[in-house]
Amino acid sequence: MRSLSFLLIAVFCVRGRCADWPTDGGGPQRTNWQKDEHILTKDNVSGLQILWKLKLDNQPREMHSLFPPLIAGSVPTASGPKQIAVETGISDNIYAIDVDAGKLIWKRHFEYPPVKEGRGFDPGDPLCPGGLTATPILGPPDASGNRIIYALAGDGQLHSLNLSDGEEVSPPVKFGFGNSKSYALNMWNGVIFTTTSQSCNGSPNQVWAIDVNDPKRPVMTFNPRSGGLWGRQGAAIDSTGVAWAPTGDGVYDPENRTFGNGLIGVKVEDKQLKLQDWFEPPNWYWMRKRDLDMQVTPAIFKFQGAELLATGSKACRIYLLDARATGGDDHETPLAQTQLLCNEEVNFASAGIWGSLASWEDSDGTRWVLTPFWGPVHRKFTPPVSYGPVTHGAVVAMKLTQNGSTYQIVPAWMSRDMLRAEPPLVANGVVYAYGSGENTEQAYPERGLYDYSPERIRNSTHATLYALDAETGKELYSSGDQITSFNHFSGLSLANGRVYIATYDSVLYCFGLPGKSTVSSASTTMTSVATRHE
Repeated sequence: MRSLSFLLIAVFCVRGRCADWPTDGGGPQRTNWQKDEHILTKDNVSGLQILWKLKLDNQPREMHSLFPPLIAGSVPTASGPKQIAVETGISDNIYAIDVDAGKLIWKRHFEYPPVKEGRGFDPGDPLCPGGLTATPILGPPDASGNRIIYALAGDGQLHSLNLSDGEEVSPPVKFGFGNSKSYALNMWNGVIFTTTSQSCNGSPNQVWAIDVNDPKRPVMTFNPRSGGLWGRQGAAIDSTGVAWAPTGDGVYDPENRTFGNGLIGVKVEDKQLKLQDWFEPPNWYWMRKRDLDMQVTPAIFKFQGAELLATGSKACRIYLLDARATGGDDHETPLAQTQLLCNEEVNFASAGIWGSLASWEDSDGTRWVLTPFWGPVHRKFTPPVSYGPVTHGAVVAMKLTQNGSTYQIVPAWMSRDMLRAEPPLVANGVVYAYGSGENTEQAYPERGLYDYSPERIRNSTHATLYALDAETGKELYSSGDQITSFNHFSGLSLANGRVYIATYDSVLYCFGLPGKSTVSSASTTMTSVATRHE
């Protein structure tokens, strides 16, 4: 029998009051904060169980497989309103899943002539896997509650799909190179943004934008002439429409419009993508020499009347920046920065901050910033609360303070050890984090640089999901060994009492509380549905 609390949530979803997760990171600002969660709490999250897990027919490519699912409630379908998870696979697959039943509704597979030239076709190279590499995005709901899924296929075509049935609502349009490496899509006032890296198949490393409200669908770009723009969640967008993206290893020479190893902000003006501001760490040259990229998608938030950004790098330091004067007059002075949190050994592959951050505000108005990191904690970093030795990675929570014009980032707690801690998510006073279980080694004493997918896959273990008290870091839940595979450059999603994580073996897990879901714990394989091919 369904609990009363679930029935209330079901009624809310039918009336359009479901929580959504329409984009990687939860929103344009990439705070990874689910503000509308009301089912999972500190008091009951210890009861998390696998409600269902769904084996999909997506074929992994190199280290990549499935990306974080997008969640939409009250979607009109032929069988009535449904809460739908949109799962994306690297092999150009889009799946719509009924989250109440844990069953597939429809599948879309994008087909195109194979790309035969360019970097990215050497077996074993994890940097250029080809295929669909950017998490899609859901457009806003129309009057009926339906949405458009915007998905960038591996041939560089941007598709617009009806969420209800997977049908194309308009012809696809070119939005990049085939078999390039694009990152999570973001949207602001009808303009979709992505970033590219690794120069896969000759694609330039740059910010891309396309106005889907313009019938001509103009494509706009800005090239910082840097290394790859490989923030895990793409670009984050502030309240004025400026898209902020980290730039990889490269030269910093602003007089010649070269912005390597920093953070750039660009905005659409007069149908062009124009540079607005930038930040450059003062030690950028050293960071470049040691391959310590600025590759962390920033989190953007309001604090004491100002709009701020927090970002970091593999060097393992957090920077706090003013969105209206990023880096000050010299572009190299942050509002505040932390000491080094990790990466004392200066490891370019298996230590440092990777991916993205999280930020939330508690009931007292305290602003928190959370970062994951890989590898051992720095010996000189001693947070006031910690939970044992950290050798593989952890999540660190910090509070922001302000006294006049002076800002501080104050460490509050460090989590338990996690095998390659990945970007956390915050909801209703609980931090959801996970260790990916991925083997991240890229160099070995006996053979030097050797970044080879089969070896890394063979030496990876399994992901572990954790729930932590957001104010203390105390462990409230661990999935232990229930998840049987690792993941690479994926992430978490959460909405309406369900936590989602996908793994390399193309399995999507849904965790929740028994009695507050329409299905009991179940393991299913994707059943035959009509697959649409493009």
